[in-house]
Amino acid sequence: MAVPKKHTTKSARDQKRMHIFLRAQKLILCSHCGKPKPPHVICPNCGYYKGVEVVNVLAKLEKKERKKREKEIKEKEKVERKQEKPLTLEELSKKKF
Repeated sequence: MAVPKKHTTKSARDQKRMHIFLRAQKLILCSHCGKPKPPHVICPNCGYYKGVEVVNVLAKLEKKERKKREKEIKEKEKVERKQEKPLTLEELSKKKF
């Protein structure tokens, strides 16, 4: 059996292991739903990749989860529609700040 000639100190041992650690995962925002996801990966929330639907996520969910996800998508679309519509002069005068 091999026996080391010298005792390895804690400092020397730890310096050897200095580069062995976990790094924080880098995330980007999905272009379709806006949720964070790893780059170059299909979004697990909506199933889109580069603006194209690759996986139908709703088909794989159970009934209860599917209704919840559809409701979230509809609410998001409503918010987007409201933001797109420019206000007229009459609406601006009625709006309270």
